[in-house]
Amino acid sequence: MHEAGLVNDLIRKIETLARADGATKVTGVEVWLGALSHMSAGHFEEHFVQAAAGTIAAGAALSVQASADIDDPHAQEILLRSIDVET
Repeated sequence: MHEAGLVNDLIRKIETLARADGATKVTGVEVWLGALSHMSAGHFEEHFVQAAAGTIAAGAALSVQASADIDDPHAQEILLRSIDVET
């Protein structure tokens, strides 16, 4: 359940950024998963697809980089690296 909340928050952030740019659709999303975020790339993708359904981010191509560095200062985080949009 914790993962779903994190991904839902990320979708809200993506929607806010996209709309601020006048986007009609999000076509791509790049995220970075910290080593201690408790999410694999596959698990994150499952949650993302569910959370994005019915939103401006539905169907967006997803690029996920998972870190193995537990000493990274962002090791517990899921970071949005970039979004691609259509205007």
